[in-house]
Amino acid sequence: MIKTLALSTVLTLSPLAAGAVFAQTPSATPSLGQTAPATFTLPALPYAADALEPAIDAQTMQIHHGRHHKAYVDNLNAAVAADPALAGLSIEDLMGRISTLPPAVRNNGGGHWNHSLFWTLMAPAGQGGEPSDELAAAITRDFGSMDAFKTAFNQAATSRFGSGWAWLIVKDGKLQITSTPNQDNPLMDIAEVRGAPILAVDVWEHAYYLKYQNKRADYLTAWWKVVNWNAVNRLYAEAL
Repeated sequence: MIKTLALSTVLTLSPLAAGAVFAQTPSATPSLGQTAPATFTLPALPYAADALEPAIDAQTMQIHHGRHHKAYVDNLNAAVAADPALAGLSIEDLMGRISTLPPAVRNNGGGHWNHSLFWTLMAPAGQGGEPSDELAAAITRDFGSMDAFKTAFNQAATSRFGSGWAWLIVKDGKLQITSTPNQDNPLMDIAEVRGAPILAVDVWEHAYYLKYQNKRADYLTAWWKVVNWNAVNRLYAEAL
């Protein structure tokens, strides 16, 4: 059985994610997992749009978050509103039964979950910490070394044809690298490899094309400099 965190909980794991607004107030739009016609909301970035420069430029962050992610949220809400049977289901509930749901829920629900996690897995350079002793030991155990892990992770990301994601997951207590097409993720019941995600990188072109054009490998090299290991450490501990 895959152990997962509710996404609203995931977004509180990193101190930098404290700015992501998911708590409901009487006048607030309902957040993830709450019953209402508009069930899902766009989380605020946990840092300024230019905070990840030079690795990721401000314009890319503004477009990626404010247009692409917002579109996933809006389209997901429309798809859920069109099917009363989906009312009140959390995003994790949707992921777990995605094979039974319309493509609009799969594509936009996956896009919302993936991006909401992705923002918290990055931090300004020098503020993301380092792998914990426990995570570092697990990486050495399962991949041989940190360098070997990064090489394998980059290979999964660069070899994903077209659009998609690369993931580090916990499966049966071990670390494993996998990738998914489009907006699929390892929580989905259609995923080739299922597990609890603890690290992810978006390799859709809209994530990097303004700065790196077709040089996905250069984007990945820069992205490692802004990985929020503090969040990854907490996700790893929780997955165990």
